[in-house]
Amino acid sequence: MYTTDDNGILNNYATEPDLYYAEFPSPEQQRQYAFVGGFATLFVSLLVLVAFSAG
Repeated sequence: MYTTDDNGILNNYATEPDLYYAEFPSPEQQRQYAFVGGFATLFVSLLVLVAFSAG
């Protein structure tokens, strides 16, 4: 999509994507997010402990 002014200068516009609303995660997805978050927390905690013990 573009427009042209009186001097013949073009002004280009990007096409906008269609908007949609996100759906709330199902209970199973919520449990999976909690499990992954717990695993990530444990992993980062272990990395910090190894870093402190090595230093």
